[in-house]
Amino acid sequence: MASGADPFAAENSSLQVKTQGSSTAKSNRNWVLTWSDEFSAANGSAPDATKWVAESGGNGWGNEELEYYTARRKNVRQENGNLVIQAEKEEFTGSDGVRRKYTSARLKTQGRFAQKYGRFEARIRIPQGQGVWPAFWLLGDDFSTAAWPACGEIDVMENRGVEKSTVHSAIHGPGYSSNKAITSGYTLRKGRFSDGFHVFAVEWEPREMRFYVDDRLYATRTPADLPAGAPWVFDHPFFVVLNLAVGGKFPGSPDSSTVFPQRMLVDYVRVYSARPGSRAAGL
Repeated sequence: MASGADPFAAENSSLQVKTQGSSTAKSNRNWVLTWSDEFSAANGSAPDATKWVAESGGNGWGNEELEYYTARRKNVRQENGNLVIQAEKEEFTGSDGVRRKYTSARLKTQGRFAQKYGRFEARIRIPQGQGVWPAFWLLGDDFSTAAWPACGEIDVMENRGVEKSTVHSAIHGPGYSSNKAITSGYTLRKGRFSDGFHVFAVEWEPREMRFYVDDRLYATRTPADLPAGAPWVFDHPFFVVLNLAVGGKFPGSPDSSTVFPQRMLVDYVRVYSARPGSRAAGL
């Protein structure tokens, strides 16, 4: 998700909690779990404040988005072992006086957790519908000083809600941001992404990134993919962002076919570091 102008280490990674659709075997071979959230708190609980910051505002977020992000349980909560991010169609006025016709939620680990390199994965069931924009992405932790796009952005998964069987990944940096971002797409062989959970992942190493859906590699990015003279801005820590936008440059606006509420369900987010001696550690 383009940001626009605004935009405990574990010795054993064989965590056997809610592993359906996960990449546990792969993780044991090459990666060591360093951070995770399994969203297993009581129903109705807020996201873990030691791990996540809930952003608020309705300024369009550099993408002409139409929602106001809130921390209300109506928009974000833990429920039945998942994180629920729920977009609502409703008249809402924020404390800053900004009025919007939609609400939703956006979470980030900025100031709580960031990591340079590794495998970042999330098991997510995305919604569908015109103007709906779910995303799982990473933003450079120097965002507040370097600004976007110099801080770098890695979109692990984003979806135009009307594209029922296709998700996208992208990298953004100076000279290749917004509609000039370096993008890839993955299309299911059958069915829709909203039919069930899928694991979206990036394996990020010095001078190489590999993007996966359900452990199927579909894109590899290196400095050779950048425009001539453009810098590779992916050699510092990045933090995690989860959000469900409504409207914006990427998906367009909702229409009469769009049903609300829309819900993005996140089973888990897991971050790994390269296991010493693995291929990943050697690159």
